[in-house]
Order: sequence, then structure tokens, then C-alpha cells
Amino acid sequence: MSIPNGSLHLVGLSYSKIFPQVHQELAYWKKRAAEIPDEELKRQALSSIQTKTFHCEGGSVYAILARKRWKEAVRFIVAYQTISDYLDNLCDRSTSLDPVDFSFLHQSMTDALTPGHVIKNYYKYRIEQEDNGYLVELVTTCQKTLSHIDRYEEIQPFLQKLASLYIDLQVHKHVKKEERVPRLKNWFQNYSSSWPDLSWYEFSACAGSTLGIFALVSYGLDGRASSQLAEKIFESYFPYMQGLHILLDYYIDQQEDEEEGDLNFCSYYPDELVMEKRFLYFIKETEERLRSLPDRRFHRLVAKGLVGMYLADKKVKQIKHANRMIPKLLNEAGLKAKFFYVNTKLYHKVRPVMSLLNYTPVSGQITKSP
Repeated sequence: MSIPNGSLHLVGLSYSKIFPQVHQELAYWKKRAAEIPDEELKRQALSSIQTKTFHCEGGSVYAILARKRWKEAVRFIVAYQTISDYLDNLCDRSTSLDPVDFSFLHQSMTDALTPGHVIKNYYKYRIEQEDNGYLVELVTTCQKTLSHIDRYEEIQPFLQKLASLYIDLQVHKHVKKEERVPRLKNWFQNYSSSWPDLSWYEFSACAGSTLGIFALVSYGLDGRASSQLAEKIFESYFPYMQGLHILLDYYIDQQEDEEEGDLNFCSYYPDELVMEKRFLYFIKETEERLRSLPDRRFHRLVAKGLVGMYLADKKVKQIKHANRMIPKLLNEAGLKAKFFYVNTKLYHKVRPVMSLLNYTPVSGQITKSP
């Protein structure tokens, strides 16, 4: 699989190879989730797959960087993103508000990045326990893929650093409502000197993305694992590329989060004009930071794809002043972002038809992850 430099090539590979493979992997995990005996855990596992499939689709675009080993990369990305989405549901929509529980659950995400690491009972501090090995199998699937990366030890510290930031965010933002903002502000104090241009809520958004992890693992599978490349990926993706990703995600979820009483980082901007200015800043900084990477055209395409994809979401119609803000963001991101914007709108229209035609699995079969 060649690494695309153009929008049409990227979209073609995504639709013809990446997305069908993603759906084949998810079909297996959906089957496994349906076998969970605990009703609450089953409900959250199935819901996370059903409502957040697009997370796996978008993240798996990075599998292209693995070239001939792209299917292994998809397998890792889908499994790791499914852990992330499942735990997000357990922390956000389930029965616990205990930070100790959240922290222990998320140890699965660091264990998943450590081949051969001892598996734990990640449900130790919650009522629900029986998942028929679902979470452990997700973890070991990730471990098995990573165990086949040469010189994995060179990139692992950077993967763990990104995972640690993600986990800290998930713990702090899911506790009791009155504790969330104080905890996040206090957490940011440890990093504010390194990123003085960020607010506490922008830094929190930057920590909430898994894109840097997916890029690093895909390069590793392609035989390009090195501490030098890992450092470049980290510095290019964190904070701005990852922040752009998650701020856009929160932007389209504003109405939903307000109705559900969930924390939304976009709500902390003083007004829409400030938010617009900061989004434009993140787009510019992302563009600049990605210039130093190998395959920079690919990384820049993904960044522009993020802008176009999120702004094309149906939920944007519910957002106040979106009609004024969207054109400005698309103009800043450029013609390729506008291409992805139009393409995503079309995809939303044809996707229900594709599902009816049994588009999802490549082979029509559910295959067990090794």
C-alpha cells in the first residue's frame, strides 16, 4: 500500500481497503461484546461500538503508514480505540464516579502498550465484574501486534507518555461534577510552563487524542521504529494536532453534552469569537508542526481531513453561529479541507444504503482476532 499524497488517493484507499477492514474487525468485537454476561458491561460495550465506529474508521487511516503490514495496524488501532471508547462509556455513562476505579480501568491502556505485561482484573474497584474476557482480549490483541515490531523499545516511552496524558484526562474529567474543573486546572499546573500559550481546557483537549499513538505504531510496523522518529511524532502531534482533533470533536458535541450534563471544553471559551480565533490558531500551528515529519503530505492531509470531516457532521446544524464559523475554518484549512467536507457529507448520505447492501465486512465472515 503506497502512502497517498493527494485527497482522492487517500479517500480511495480509505473506502476500498481501510474502512472495510475496520468493519471486519469491529464485527468480531461486536460479537464478543454481545457475549458479555453482565448486562451493564454488555450495554456499554455494544453502545461504544455502535455510536463510535467513526473513531475507529478515522484512526485506522494511519494504518496506511504501515504499508504492507496495514492489516496488522488496523487490528491494533481498532482494538486500542475500542478499549478507549468502551472505558469512556464506563466512566461517562455507567454506575461509578470513583477516580480509583477509573484509574484502574485505564491501566488496561498502558498494559496494551506493553507486550507480555501481566494482565489484571481491571474491574477490581467496580460492582460489575463479568465480561467473559472481553477487555483482556482487547488488551492482548494490542500486545500481540506490538510484540512483532522490531526495536519497539525505542518508541514505547513516547507511546506511554501519550497514553499517560490520555489516562490522566479521563480520570479527572469523569469524577463528580464539582470536582472536575478544579482537578483539571490543578493537573494543568504541572504542564503550563511548557505550553504557556494553552488554557487548561485546551491542554485537556490535547491530551484526549490517540492519533499520535496510531501514527507511531504504524511506523513501527513498517520497520521505521526509532527514538528520533518517535520524538518527532510526539512534538508534531502534541499538543496542536491532537488538540485540533479533540476540540473539533467537542465542538460538534456541544448540544448533546449540554443536554447530558457532560463536560465540554468548548464551553469554557469566553465567546464564539474567541473560540473561532483559537481554532484558527490550532489549524495554523498544526500545519507548521507537521512540516518536519516524513510523509508530511500524508499527515497534513489527515489534519485537513479532520477539519472537513468534523465540520460536515450533521450535529453542526444545532450549533449557534456555526454558519459563520465553518467557512472561516475551511478557508484557513484550504481546498483539501473543503474537499473532505463535501466528501464526508456525501458519505453520510450513502452510508445507510451501503449498510443495507451488507458493505460492512470485507469477506462477509467474522474472523477471530489472534
